[in-house]
Amino acid sequence: MNPLVPPGVYAPQEDTALLAGALSDEALLVGAAVLDVGTGTGALALAAARLGCRVTAVDVSRRAVYAARLNAARAGLRVRVLRGNLFDPVRGESFDLVLANPPYVPAPGGGRRPRGAARAWDAGHDGRLVLDRICREVPAMLSPGGVLLLVQSALSDPDRTVGQLRAAGLKAAVTRRHRIAFGPVVRGRERWLRQRGLLATTDDEEELVVVRAELPV
Repeated sequence: MNPLVPPGVYAPQEDTALLAGALSDEALLVGAAVLDVGTGTGALALAAARLGCRVTAVDVSRRAVYAARLNAARAGLRVRVLRGNLFDPVRGESFDLVLANPPYVPAPGGGRRPRGAARAWDAGHDGRLVLDRICREVPAMLSPGGVLLLVQSALSDPDRTVGQLRAAGLKAAVTRRHRIAFGPVVRGRERWLRQRGLLATTDDEEELVVVRAELPV
């Protein structure tokens, strides 16, 4: 059953599928506590719920929260869906797995915070407006042995993500890579990305990666 995607809610795309593939590789126990941050339609939260996990989904968008709740009900799956900014609604809790498909596309416009639907992809001048915060805050959200699975673009420096997570005491590495044709957002700012050196003159595809990080027991 395909999820319903109301206007203004990020539709599942190649990055969602890439992260879902990484999720399927994890040996999760039935009843494992899973957090899906930036859930959008709830597609990844539902995938985890189908594995028998106890799933919490969070999104800052009211429309996304509504969509995720509706899609969980349609699928007959139990998912706790909360509205809030990243980890704020679940402070003090810990999880066996955190899934994150945050905004990661570099955006012109200085320090302006994105508004509306653009909150799902625009992530500041270097694409790390949310990524850096996840790297700082996720260790406190993980149970011992807990895992973060995060998808991002090569445009927003996966090596920096891995380095920050390792510096925070996690075992981290890029575990999946996938090249895709430019989507409408990247096409719309292709010239700017090339001027900044984030795209080479010969690049005609964007690389997506999954970063896996584990908190030692």
